[in-house]
Amino acid sequence: MLKRIYTAAAAAALMLAVPVIHAADAEYYASPGSKFPFSEAVRAGDFLLVSGQIGQAGKDADPTAAFKSAAHQAMDSIQKILTEHGSSLDHVVQCQVMILDMKNWPLFNEVYATYFKPGHMPARSAFGAAALALGAPVEVTCNAYEPQGKH
Repeated sequence: MLKRIYTAAAAAALMLAVPVIHAADAEYYASPGSKFPFSEAVRAGDFLLVSGQIGQAGKDADPTAAFKSAAHQAMDSIQKILTEHGSSLDHVVQCQVMILDMKNWPLFNEVYATYFKPGHMPARSAFGAAALALGAPVEVTCNAYEPQGKH
């Protein structure tokens, strides 16, 4: 019970520390030609929020190589979207990773670490998923921070 109270208090304190951003002030970036009902990224104040990007594994490849290829595809897509909207991986402060089979978590870490400078790793959470969009083995979403006037 006490743990729940501390958790609720911490969440409330965090909400007070986060600047209020009104949806009317946000910029929504659609994916060119996309049929999906979401933006590839949204700029909200000092943040660029990148929607989840998936990687597809080849059916005939070695399972390890196939997963690493999918992880690279997801991270390359994140990098491309950041660049297209005036940011870069250097500004990423937080990522979420969804992995179909958590046995692949160490493989994902190998790939992920190559995209960021040592000592400059974003905060991150990773969790297993029962299924991901389009049968993907991995999905990644990232948030970049850039103070106003720097983008």
